Amino acid sequence: MLPAAVYSWFVSLEIALAVVTFVALCFIVAPYGGRHGRAGWGPTVPARVGWVIMEAPASILFLIFYLLGDHRGELVPIIFLVLWQAHYLQRAFVYPFLMRSGSRMPVVVMLMAMAFNLLNTWVNARWISQYGSYPASWLGDPRFWIGVVLFVGGYALNVTSDRILRRLRRSKTAGAATGGYSIPQGGGYRFVSSPNYLGEIIEWTGWAIATWSIAGLAFALYTFANLAPRAMANHRWYQQTFDDYPAERKALIPYVI
Repeated sequence: MLPAAVYSWFVSLEIALAVVTFVALCFIVAPYGGRHGRAGWGPTVPARVGWVIMEAPASILFLIFYLLGDHRGELVPIIFLVLWQAHYLQRAFVYPFLMRSGSRMPVVVMLMAMAFNLLNTWVNARWISQYGSYPASWLGDPRFWIGVVLFVGGYALNVTSDRILRRLRRSKTAGAATGGYSIPQGGGYRFVSSPNYLGEIIEWTGWAIATWSIAGLAFALYTFANLAPRAMANHRWYQQTFDDYPAERKALIPYVI
């Protein structure tokens, strides 16, 4: 087991990456594929393949790192393990196969995302099963329940928002002039352009509260740093693409931005 001081350096690295990522994405739109896909980023792979490769370690390696911890058999850490796996099993092994076929992802983007997932997975898995302390009494702490409710609510918003997008792309309302895209309606899209991103930010904010840890906080900060600029880019794309895009709809936070 690494000394606590060394572990804290890895957490600090993740927080530093959040700052760098936020600044970079304020100027560069990451070409994950789909509406923001473009040439000039080197070799590409099918987006489905890219998503599986970069997200699978967050599920598989998390379990391996978790099982190395002294607290792996305790109730509260097991609950955290289930929450984490609920997100990443869906993200790595369900979501990619529901994506639109034909889109591609730059290999460099896939590798950068995979590298972050390796760091983040290790930081959080080791915290909940080794460095953190979660006796059964943590189940009675309001922070645990507030965090879990936020996590579950954010997960539901994320998944249902993705489902609305998929159904929209399959419908006859999607026009060829906009690459098969049209204005999403219903659910969180009544309020913001990227409720799927908002849902994920809420999820990991809930994780940070439920685990009440610097590891969870680092992940929540990085999630916001990564997704908030992308939400703003999506919002600008919708406004530039559709003349009738709802003026009252915000980018990420209802009624605010």
